[in-house]
Amino acid sequence: MVEVQQRVSAELDRLAPVLDGLGAAFARAGHQLHLVGGPVRDAMLGRSHTDLDFTTSAPPEVSEKLLRSWGEAWWDMGREFGTIGARKGEWIVEVTTYRSEVYDPTSRKPEVQFGDTLAGDLGRRDFTINAMAVSLPGRAFEDPYGGIVDLAHRRLRTPGTPEDSFSDDPLRMMRAARFAAQLGFEVDPDVVAAMTAMADRITIISAERVRDELVKLICAPYPRQGLALLVATGLAELVLPELPALQLERDEHHRHKDVYEHTLTVLEQAIELEARLPDGGPDFVSRFAALMHDVGKPKTRRFVDDGTVTFHHHDVVGAKLTAKRMRALRFSKDEIESVTKLVELHLRFHGYGSGEWTDSAVRRYVRDAGDQLERLHVLTRADCTTRNQRKADRLRRTYDELEERIERLGEEEELAAMRPDLDGNQIMEILGIGPGREVGQAYAHLLELRLDRGPMSEDDARAELLAWWSSR
Repeated sequence: MVEVQQRVSAELDRLAPVLDGLGAAFARAGHQLHLVGGPVRDAMLGRSHTDLDFTTSAPPEVSEKLLRSWGEAWWDMGREFGTIGARKGEWIVEVTTYRSEVYDPTSRKPEVQFGDTLAGDLGRRDFTINAMAVSLPGRAFEDPYGGIVDLAHRRLRTPGTPEDSFSDDPLRMMRAARFAAQLGFEVDPDVVAAMTAMADRITIISAERVRDELVKLICAPYPRQGLALLVATGLAELVLPELPALQLERDEHHRHKDVYEHTLTVLEQAIELEARLPDGGPDFVSRFAALMHDVGKPKTRRFVDDGTVTFHHHDVVGAKLTAKRMRALRFSKDEIESVTKLVELHLRFHGYGSGEWTDSAVRRYVRDAGDQLERLHVLTRADCTTRNQRKADRLRRTYDELEERIERLGEEEELAAMRPDLDGNQIMEILGIGPGREVGQAYAHLLELRLDRGPMSEDDARAELLAWWSSR
């Protein structure tokens, strides 16, 4: 406890340029101001913030006046909810009037009611670890719902009953899974029970809000913990049904790998490999591709007479299912294309054997992966979860060899550019034609030659183009 107190004191000292000035300004105006939420929680965990949340007894118009005087810029997009924001140097603050929200069970939007006490405001927050406050300017610690005890026990609990909390805002059920993934905390059994009983309430929440929580969960340090909670409570059936569908029932005569557990292991191994990516991690695209890479298996599973199980074309089917789910969750076109490309290509390496690919096949592997090549390297390596160490070592060495070949060909042939040896203008000049479909066809033919043979001289490319043209 002494160590926690020291961490909090040190963090409040760091925040003093903001806390002291704002606390004094609100006090002079006759109002209370409190630092709340994540900054208080994370101060106890030894984490720092420059984005700070406050709650106050002041109405929004008073907060606006005080923040205008304090900051370099201000905004009021959240005025409807009592929130006024401001920035000063590196500091970004949002000040919200004490609130008391009640959600209509059929509505996505809260009915906002302003409150008049700090305890009432904290009581409407999602979890006790986020329902602590520091009163300003005196820095008195406020913890009416036992958040510090829950923080010490690494436990996620609601200030009131979880049923009331999730009825007010069903997205809090997703946040429970997200905080489990971010902090590695256990979720209180009463909270789990309420999530299970009320899972269908998540359907009134917009796809965008669900998506944002899912992204935060997947990019957290312990995503497996959060995802397992979503599956166990039935929430995953409603927001990401492809994940629980991987829990394929076992047949006593047909043994195959547990696809669900395999998928979570691949995700964890992909995270371990993120240091290989140019920007490191956390990287949502590679993580979500790892999570979705086998979602085509339930629809493609077939039992064979010899007791084996096949999943032919699950890569292609999985890519389609992934695109459909991501569109439903309102992901961007670029994100959808990146993830689905990885899902569709995740099996390609297994045709490499022990190195039988020609240089042409290697070039096509690079061409098809495009700007997702580094992520494909990560996914392919992560997809090896065999307990047979000799087999795992062999697969790793083989993929090392493939990457070495890609690097060598890249140095020799500018592989990343992957363009024909003649451009469109040269094609039109040589053939004496104008822009049109035939130019595209000629370009595609030369690109195939480039993939098959590697770079050609301009004279050789010209001869090949004319031979192709005359053969038409």
